[in-house]
Amino acid sequence: MDKRQAQVLGDQEIYELNPDVKRYSLMDSGFMETNKGGFRLEHPLNGTSPYAARFYLKAVVNKDLDNLKLSITDKSGMHNINIFKLKDSEAEIDDYRYLMKFLKEKNVLTNK
Repeated sequence: MDKRQAQVLGDQEIYELNPDVKRYSLMDSGFMETNKGGFRLEHPLNGTSPYAARFYLKAVVNKDLDNLKLSITDKSGMHNINIFKLKDSEAEIDDYRYLMKFLKEKNVLTNK
């Protein structure tokens, strides 16, 4: 898989950085600039309240905008989780799909 492509554990979709992605598109979509010049998004996945989120989508883009990493983690951020295999995770999956659609609409990601 190309460095510009990424996939979360258990998802059939492969996402790719939009070739036209710009720094301001990332910032406008909720990404924060890191100390090294890259960009990081940590978004809670919970259908009712972000304060009660069990899982987080993490997206990392390097400063050259040519490397994408995606993962869904637990609250600690240390464990990669496959929400597609868990029982009672429909709300989190819906949130994940909604967020990925939002990132495509903001010209950050495209489908492979």
